[in-house]
Amino acid sequence: MLPLNSLTQLTHAKSRSISAENPTGESGAGGRATEGTGAECARDLGQGWKISPSVSIPAKSTHTVADVAGPGAVTQIWLTLFPDRWRRTILRMYWDGEETPSIEVPVGDFFCSGWCQRANITSLAVNVNPAGGFNCYWEMPFRKGARITLENIGDEATTVYYQVNYELKDIPANAAYFHAQWRRSNPLPYESVHTLLDGVQGWGHYVGTYIAWGVNNNGWWGEGEIKFYMDDDRDWPTICGTGTEDYFGGAWNFEHPKGEYGVFSGPYTGLPQVIKPDGLYQSQQRFGLYRWHITDPVRFERALRVTIQALGWRYGHRYLPLQDDIASTSFWYQNEPHAPFPALPDRDGLEVN
Repeated sequence: MLPLNSLTQLTHAKSRSISAENPTGESGAGGRATEGTGAECARDLGQGWKISPSVSIPAKSTHTVADVAGPGAVTQIWLTLFPDRWRRTILRMYWDGEETPSIEVPVGDFFCSGWCQRANITSLAVNVNPAGGFNCYWEMPFRKGARITLENIGDEATTVYYQVNYELKDIPANAAYFHAQWRRSNPLPYESVHTLLDGVQGWGHYVGTYIAWGVNNNGWWGEGEIKFYMDDDRDWPTICGTGTEDYFGGAWNFEHPKGEYGVFSGPYTGLPQVIKPDGLYQSQQRFGLYRWHITDPVRFERALRVTIQALGWRYGHRYLPLQDDIASTSFWYQNEPHAPFPALPDRDGLEVN
């Protein structure tokens, strides 16, 4: 996501990388492990031969992925774990020693994979490559330090492979901090809206949306409008969309070819996942959609609230308010401090069902 001219300029930034083979990211500290998940496989080769490619996070425990001093910026994250753990593993990130996280999202949803089933994604901000390789390219600056954790809320240990690439460098005074928040309505109460964000306080800009959308009715489900309430907006938003598929870059129910959803994954928008009923256990249609505001960020100076409607059709060409399962992840930059996030639901409230 860097402009080409920035790649031609020499700087004094220092490249660093954290993984299970170099958990501190220190210079010259990679590949020195003598214990780890690959030790048995490397028993004939010894140190330096993939001794520690991953970590095992015990049940009901938290692993610190990275804890580094700044100033600097996270530039890329690669991560993989088994799909059934994507909603049972919580990703959190803390900037500059803050007590509450700026990012708190189930790991699958952060990487646009909320249904715990693999689907390839090719976008500027997030790539998911065969078979379940999660990649994030949002730049995440920090001034004093960055701490990244993974919490395993499951009943069994979870094996995670990861690499966090970052630079140690000066950060401009006007650089904002990256934030991401997860919310779920399951089911959405009748004649109500799903709230993606509320109570955001500060100066910043909204940069992306991912929604794992489970439909509980027959027929088309995407007539609802997304609304952005900025700063002094109260009852009426400044930005009001025209329909769900329109917001995510499509049109006319995503129907292409006739009678089918047109799955697509582009640089800024995508419907990369359509999970069809299987005639047995999967009885409802489920969708994964993303929209990146990279070239058109939604800017606010004091406050931000974001909502989306769930609307279908009823007899007589009238709208039908739906009661769907909507799990959203919102991405934005702002100055600190940020307002505390709502508490995540318990494990049952997170699970795919």
